[in-house]
Amino acid sequence: MGLSDDPELQPFLFGLFLSMYLVTVLGNLLIILAVSSDPYLHTPMYFFLSNLSFVDIGFISTTVPKMMVNIQSHSRVISYAGCLTQMSIFILFGGMDCMLLSVMAYDRFVAICHPLHYQVIMNPCTCCKLISVSFFVSLLNSQVQNLIVLQLTCFKDVKISNFFCDPSQLLNFTCSDMLTNNIVMYFVGAIFGFIPFSGIFFSYCKILSSILRVHSSGRKYKAFSTCGSHLAVVCLFYGTGLGVCLSSAISQSPRKDAVASVVYTVVTPMLNPFIYSLRNQDIKRAMWRFLRKII
Repeated sequence: MGLSDDPELQPFLFGLFLSMYLVTVLGNLLIILAVSSDPYLHTPMYFFLSNLSFVDIGFISTTVPKMMVNIQSHSRVISYAGCLTQMSIFILFGGMDCMLLSVMAYDRFVAICHPLHYQVIMNPCTCCKLISVSFFVSLLNSQVQNLIVLQLTCFKDVKISNFFCDPSQLLNFTCSDMLTNNIVMYFVGAIFGFIPFSGIFFSYCKILSSILRVHSSGRKYKAFSTCGSHLAVVCLFYGTGLGVCLSSAISQSPRKDAVASVVYTVVTPMLNPFIYSLRNQDIKRAMWRFLRKII
């Protein structure tokens, strides 16, 4: 159903989302290229950051291009197969976002709390395994939810009150056993919400405890600066996600829920490159070196 029915507002929405999409893709792509081109940044922390940037590009590319096509074609229809595909890819990249943020928190925990064993624990093989586990767990989640939606028998001429095939709304259309669906939803919420956030919270409790025992103010600042960007992204991602959940629970307007979902589906991936480039001097220097090299 999109964000607005006002025909005069459609060109503005197209321009706004096109600009946000280009900024997101170019910003995250610049981080990936800067990390890959600078040998100094070939470390686990920046390896995970480049993967997060790739996931953010995939996350926003799942929804925004289709919405811009809908605005240009003056049609909001999506096929059954197209809707399931969009939902599956959306869940896959959303799940990987959650998992990668917790993996990055673990990386910072090892680097600060166990610095002498960091190279041994976070070796290239372990890093690749963590990325693979994040991918396959997210893929499993997307396919489980896909199978539930495939069981729907009344999935025809459905109106979705959002600008993309929102998984939570599709599952509400189910004509099958609601108990099974609720169990799956709570399980998914635990796997991709509670467990990753608990891991991040535990990691930062240990990091804070370790930093407070350091007497050198210079080392304290360095430790805080390496965690600051990641912590800001975590707060943005989980804060906007929680805000959308609360908004959906309180608000009775589906259109307002759609506008709220823009924050975590579009705004968050767009802001991530700015947060890392502004707060991280290594990324900033690598970006300038890469830009000077290509210009």
